[in-house]
Amino acid sequence: MTHMAKIDLYTIKGVKSGSLALPKSFDEKVNMNTLAQALRIYEENTHPGLRNTKTRSEVNRTTKKVYKQKGTGGARHGSRRANLFVGGGVIFGPRPERRILNISDKLKIKARSMAFAYKLGKKEVVAVSGLSKIAKTKEPAGFLKKLGTELKAKRFTFVLSEGSVAVNKFIRNLKDANLVSYKDVNALDIYYGGTIILDEGIFKTKKLS
Repeated sequence: MTHMAKIDLYTIKGVKSGSLALPKSFDEKVNMNTLAQALRIYEENTHPGLRNTKTRSEVNRTTKKVYKQKGTGGARHGSRRANLFVGGGVIFGPRPERRILNISDKLKIKARSMAFAYKLGKKEVVAVSGLSKIAKTKEPAGFLKKLGTELKAKRFTFVLSEGSVAVNKFIRNLKDANLVSYKDVNALDIYYGGTIILDEGIFKTKKLS
């Protein structure tokens, strides 16, 4: 018989109201090499890769000839945009680069399950009920304050069910709190998300993956 992991269940007021059994997909055996591979791909794909220097055709300087071609005793110059002038273009400087690494659907699912299992092992996953009924920002703020004190946690990530996505407007501006829908959450969100707060509504759907 497979052991089902359980996590503490809290109300939105920060009161522990019981426990919640998690599906078997949360019991994935953690392979740190596989998890690290997925994390590296996600991190690489979120890197903007926008280091950029301007060439002489891109700098905003006059194209007027510096001085006449002959008779000055100086080198010939056609424009202040040349690289040897201060404020001129840069030769062979870094240019925008965008690398997209692919990750298979199978690895995405496996890495996400491993990330959840990793967090469970560190006791950094809890569940909350009543999330969809939030009407004011002070409610999740008070909840995080109580939870932070009890768990000695500083960062949080809410993982929302489809029915709770609207609470985004009450949570998104809270300090040290992120939020993501369950269908979109990935291993990177979970692994670096601090304490993971699962919306109880996630487990009321017909099927979890």
